[in-house]
Formats: sequence, structure tokens, C-alpha cells
Amino acid sequence: VFGLSTVAQVVLGGGRFGQYISINLGFGIGVTLGILAAGGISGAHLNAAITLTQCLLGNLSWRKFPAYVVGQFLGSFTAAATVFSLYYDALYDYTKGNFTVTGPTATASIFSTYPAPYVSMLGGFFTEFMATMMLILGILVINDEKNNGAVKGTQALLTGILVLGVGMGMGLNTGYSINPSRDLPPRVFTAIAGWGMDVFTAGNHWWWIPLTAPVLGSLSGTLVYKLFIDFHNQPVLESGKEKGQPTVETS
Repeated sequence: VFGLSTVAQVVLGGGRFGQYISINLGFGIGVTLGILAAGGISGAHLNAAITLTQCLLGNLSWRKFPAYVVGQFLGSFTAAATVFSLYYDALYDYTKGNFTVTGPTATASIFSTYPAPYVSMLGGFFTEFMATMMLILGILVINDEKNNGAVKGTQALLTGILVLGVGMGMGLNTGYSINPSRDLPPRVFTAIAGWGMDVFTAGNHWWWIPLTAPVLGSLSGTLVYKLFIDFHNQPVLESGKEKGQPTVETS
């Protein structure tokens, strides 16, 4: 809701009620609050790509995967419906009732991501892949207690800042979906709410890129972290001996 509503305010306000940084901040705030809300219940699985990665690594039971992903998708779909209702009058005034995916008064990008006109499919895929890789690397850094993990209680805020940083640095090409659960449900909603099937055909059928690239980016980022950081960390012994002492066995 925070993320999509900031996009709506920037687009429909013609830049008078926020700029691109507003969108970055909105999504960062939304992620922070989402983690605070769901962290104690589910570990705050807000991203289907990361949930799938955790299942493949054996950190999460496959039995929970459908429930988590359905929850993510329902939340994102409901958020799109909420923002649509909140800004319906502004949407109608801005578009004169003609909801379009492309053109001077396009509004579909309020809800889902679309590539910039100059971006090729390969370039867009690589952008989403790299942005998600940086996201998962940051999340692993923040939550790795064997390394310099974040102070307890600050993980939600730091993850929100991480999402803010990803948006500020990697959002130009594709709008930084970095999350299948953030992109597909609002796209389905817009198809139902008046934008039609153009939401799936626009950008040379772009819709599948935000589904696949984040998954591969998450898996690759986790592999990079395991190979270059996690496998080289030494566990802290229960006896209280410091990391780095010769008696500590390496991973």
C-alpha cells in the first residue's frame, strides 16, 4: 500500500506531490513495516523468490511454501485494489476514464513494473537479476549472526533502507520489481479493473521477466554469499572463545 500509493501520487500529481525518491522511500517504509508486522509469525516472508530460495536450501519446509506465497499474493492484490479505490477519482480525472498501459496518460505502471522503452529483454532481465541479487546479499548480511549481523531489533529498518538503496540505484531500467509477489498480483488486478490484457502483452510480453529473473537472482546471490562469506566464517564456540582462535574449527 505504501509503495503503490506513492507511485500513484507521483504519477497522478504530475510531479507536484513527490518525485522518484518518494517512491523509493514509500517502498522502503512499506517493507520495514511489513517485516515488523510479520517477522515474529513467519519470519516476514514478503518475497516469493526469497521464500523459494529458503525452501531449496532446506531452511523452510516445502509444506509452508504454498501458504506463504498465497499470503504474499493476496496481500499484494489487496494492496493494488486498495490504492485503486483510494485514487480512483484521481485516476479517472488524469485519464478521462481511459485506463491505458502505454501513451501520455499511461497508468498501469502505478501498479506493476514495465521496462523503459530503450531496454531490451536481455537488458531488463539482467537488471532484475542483479537488483534481486543485491537484495538477497544485503538481507543475508543483515541477518547473518555468524558475521557482523545487525543489532537485534534493527533488521526491519535496515532491510527497508536496503530496498530504498536498490530503488535509488537500480530502478531506471525496469522499475525494480525484485519480487514476483509484488508484480504479478497487481498486474492481474489491473487486467480485471479496466486496463485489460495489454498488461501482459506490453513491453514484448514483459510480465514473465519479474517472475523469473528475481528467482534466479535470489538463488545466485545466495550462492555467492555462501561461497565467499558464509563458508569462511568460523562458528562462535559455546565456551565463549573468540572467533579466529586456532582452536575454532572452520566451516
